[in-house]
Parts: sequence; structure tokens; C-alpha cells
Amino acid sequence: MGALFCAAAIHVQAEPVRPMPNIIIVATGGTIAGAAASSTATVGYEAGKIGVDQLIDAVPEIKKISQVRAEQLFRIGSENMNNDHWLKLAKRINVLAKQNDVDGIVITHGTDTLEETAYFLNLVVKSKKPIVLVGSMRPATAMSADGPLNLYNAVILAGSKEAVGKGVLVSLNDEVSAARDVTKASTMLVNTFRSPELGALGYIQDGRPYFYRQPSRKHTTESEFDISDLESLPAVDVVYAYANSNRVALDAFVKAGVKGVIHAGMGNGSFSEPMKAGLIDARKEGVVVVRSSRVGNGVVARNGEARDDELDFVVSDSLNPQKARVLLMLALTKTTSTKDIQRMFYSY
Repeated sequence: MGALFCAAAIHVQAEPVRPMPNIIIVATGGTIAGAAASSTATVGYEAGKIGVDQLIDAVPEIKKISQVRAEQLFRIGSENMNNDHWLKLAKRINVLAKQNDVDGIVITHGTDTLEETAYFLNLVVKSKKPIVLVGSMRPATAMSADGPLNLYNAVILAGSKEAVGKGVLVSLNDEVSAARDVTKASTMLVNTFRSPELGALGYIQDGRPYFYRQPSRKHTTESEFDISDLESLPAVDVVYAYANSNRVALDAFVKAGVKGVIHAGMGNGSFSEPMKAGLIDARKEGVVVVRSSRVGNGVVARNGEARDDELDFVVSDSLNPQKARVLLMLALTKTTSTKDIQRMFYSY
């Protein structure tokens, strides 16, 4: 009896082995694919020179954690990312995300405009599958390049069940950040991407993502924006405030036919008297005016530094100017009503 009990006790049914996730890596260029003349050079390199297959081959561990395949969509520095690139990328991601043999998508991207691309995708991708943007601060040829581990972690994140339904994510330097909240905060440090007010969503440690909070604003499948039939986006530009600022640049944008303008104001979105007059005139011409702030932290209060109700202005909530531009472009594909647009800024 004892022997039978012992035999039964040590017979433990093995857990089924989880199949490796199917991950698509969509490459757009950037520093992560950059090449320099020497291993000590971290500036003056050529962005996007290295192809995506070579990036993957440089991190063979990726193939131990996923069934991975790759597409080279662009080979550009992200300072050259534009509206046309965004529409092409978003449409391709939506096609890939519908495929049954795709569990998650990683997008390699330059860091300069990574936050804007991430937020754009966060508003227009129609899938709960993990979409992860990744980049690096040092080129692939650099000593102690940060790209390989960033890419490895991004693939882990894209293949994880924990990342499902959390919107578009950004993964660098072992952190997981929400597309809406994250921003580039340093010109040179590897921990450049930070969410200074609300914090990261979580971390990647020892090959596993750990989440500590959830995105609270609408995104992806909850978004009202649809770019499937769009060939272009409405023209929206940013006007930067500073001491002694005038309306010259603003007037030029209005003359050029912009549909909206983001005012990157001082403090809580304040503006000089000349700029105020220019913004009022722009609104009379039908240009939608959004007050944001150059500060980088905090909420721009409605009817705080300006009589927004009276002037028919919109406030950006906590979005920085570059992300406010992204949301306003998409908002203008739906409506020109400032009341509706203000609702969108409080929703997304």
C-alpha cells in the first residue's frame, strides 16, 4: 500500500508546453538599424542602414522565444517620418493584426518621433493584439549597443498574454510604457523614454513582463477613428511660444491653409498678446485652435489662461504639443465642432 502511494505521489502530470508565439517584426529604420564608422561612435551614424533580417540574426535568442518573421516597410531616420508613412504603417499593421497566425507585432523605429507614431497607432489600430514599438539610442555597430536587448524584450512583450488589450506599447531600457504617456526626455541617454507624470506601465525582468497599472484612456478597438479609406490627413501645425513671441509663423500657417493649429504655450498654455490676436483671427478663419504647453507636464486647464468657451478654443488636457497634433489631425477627419473635439481630448 505504501509503495503504491509513493508511486502515485511522484506521478505528476506535466503541464502542456505552450507553443511559441508568432511575432511579426515590421522595420522602419532608425538608430536601432544604424551603422557608424567605428564601435565607439554614437553620433554621426547612418540611420536605417542595417536590414531587419540582419537585426534579427544579431539576436539569435529571439528565435528561441518566438516564431518570428519580418518585413522591411521603410528605411528612414524617424525625423523623416510623415503623415503618409503613418497611414501606410497603420494600414499594414491592421492587415497583419487580422491574421490568425499573428500573435503580436513589433515595430522597430527611430527614437526622435517614436512617441508620435506610437500614439497615432494607438488611436487607429483596430486590434487587442500587442503592438510594441522599439528603438535604441546607440547604433547597432556601437560598443554596448542597447538595440539587441531592447528588441529581444519587445518580442517577449509582443508575445505575452499580459500585453493583450493594453493598447500600443513602447519598450526600451527594460520599461513598458503607454503610447499616450511616454515621451523622449534626453538627447543621449539610453533611458530617454519616460512617462514623467503617470509613470511606466511596468517592467520586463528576466524574460517576463510585469504590469503595475493599466492605460485608462480609450485606444485601439475603443477608438472612433478609422483610417482605412484615408489617403491623407488634415494639415495641422505647431506654433511654439517664447518670450517676445509674435504671430508671424502662425499667420504663415493660416495662409498656407492649415485646418488646425496647436499652440505650445508657456506655463498653463498662456500666450502673448500678439499671439492671442493671431489665434483669435485664425479661429475666425475656421482654423481649430488647441492650447497645449511647452512645459511637458501637467494638465492645461480649460478657461484657465484663456477664456476658451468665449474664444471657441480647445485645450489639450495633458497631451504634449506633438501628440496634441496627432489627435487633432484625426479629430478633424471626423468633425470641425470644437465641442466634439474637446470631448476627444478628454477621452483619448
